[in-house]
Amino acid sequence: MSEQENPNWERQVLERLVMTTLKEQRKSRNWSIFFKFAGFAWLFLVLAIIVTWRHGEAPEGTTTGPHTALVDLTGVIAAGEGANADTINEGLRNAFKDKNTKGVILRINSPGGSPVQAGQINDEIKRQRKLHPNTPLYVVVDDICASGGYYVAVAGDKIYVDKASLVGSIGVLMDGFGFTGAMEKLGVERRLLTAGDNKGFLDPFSPQSATQTEYAKQMLGEIHQQFIDVVRTGRGKRLKETPDMFSGLVWSGEKSVALGLADGYGNAESVARDVVKAEEIVDFTPREDWAQRFARSIGASAGAQLGSFMELKLK
Repeated sequence: MSEQENPNWERQVLERLVMTTLKEQRKSRNWSIFFKFAGFAWLFLVLAIIVTWRHGEAPEGTTTGPHTALVDLTGVIAAGEGANADTINEGLRNAFKDKNTKGVILRINSPGGSPVQAGQINDEIKRQRKLHPNTPLYVVVDDICASGGYYVAVAGDKIYVDKASLVGSIGVLMDGFGFTGAMEKLGVERRLLTAGDNKGFLDPFSPQSATQTEYAKQMLGEIHQQFIDVVRTGRGKRLKETPDMFSGLVWSGEKSVALGLADGYGNAESVARDVVKAEEIVDFTPREDWAQRFARSIGASAGAQLGSFMELKLK
């Protein structure tokens, strides 16, 4: 077609030229985004490695000399939390297994939590001490070592605290809510069908049953006695029992030393330097990356919903 037959040919050529240019720019921009993303990913990986090194994570065989191994137990002790038995026990196993470990410090800053999880950590400490009789384990308390935290602590060879630390709370609780009064005011009727007289045990939407309440108290008493036995076994003759020692009270670090609940004052650095005699501290606490924390939080959410109305805690 000639120029006379198509008077808009200049415009069409210009449009094709513009479209071609835009396509080339789009390709260039896509490659630029890709390389920027790759660069950020590489930088993130390098930073993650640096952070890991700075946290002192040291798998077996990577340490170079005598050291004190550190494992942190921080926060609520529960299956869905960072301070769960699997995580803490992994750190303990790695710490004891390292040939350069001269002593292990379990640093606790916890208000308590699950008696099952606390018991599993206590058992693992005892197991590791039997496997490695020449490697002591000392507990260092930060702000608080209460209830389930103290259940774990008594497995250590010695317990060191700050004068202002909070220690103790040797007791068990089961908490929940009752909504029957609110339901009556709102005109809501509870329809609960069960096969088994106690299947709706302490249901928060039903009137409280005296029989079930008494059974719950008996069960709490059994677990409380288990806690008391663990404390007596762990502390032995160092314990200076008082009538209120196992009542759930919390004491200052200074008072806990006087009662034999703790052995003396110290922090991780002083215990490593003066007690273990290996000043270098290597952190064996397992560290989750963001993907693991996200997966764990999703997996734990369902369980948390089930236990939201009634929880059993060493707290």
